[in-house]
Amino acid sequence: MVTVYDVTPNKLVKKVAEKLKNLGIAQPLFIGTVKSGPNRSRLPQQKDFWYVRLAALLRNAYVHGNVGVGKLRTHFGGKKIRGVKPEEKRKAGGSIIRKGLQALEAAGLMVKKKKGREISAAGKKLLDAAAKEVAS
Repeated sequence: MVTVYDVTPNKLVKKVAEKLKNLGIAQPLFIGTVKSGPNRSRLPQQKDFWYVRLAALLRNAYVHGNVGVGKLRTHFGGKKIRGVKPEEKRKAGGSIIRKGLQALEAAGLMVKKKKGREISAAGKKLLDAAAKEVAS
C-alpha cells in the first residue's frame, strides 16, 4: 500500500490541494492581500496558494503527528534579508496557519487536542488516496 512517505512531497501537496479545492473549503478574504510572513518580500504569486498551504499543513500533521501554530510557524518561516546586516531566521505569519488549521478542523480533516491538532481518520484517508493517485 502506498502512503504519504512513499511519494514526492511536492506532487502530493499539489494533488491534495486539488482535492481540497473540490471539497469547497472557503478561502478567507485577506489571502490575496497579505504576505505569508515577515521574511517574504511579496504576496504569494500562486492563484491557489490557500489550498496549497492547507495541503502542506495536512501533510505536516500526517508526518509529525501533533502540530500547533508555533511549530508550523517555525516550519514555514525562513531567512529575512536585511540589507548589509546579517540575515536572521524569522517565523512565518501565524494568521494564515491558524485560519488554515481552523478550516481543516471545520472540514473534519483535523481534530483539536488539548495541545495542538492531529490529523483525523478522514484526513489520513484523503492523503493516502492522493498518494496512491500520485504513485500510479
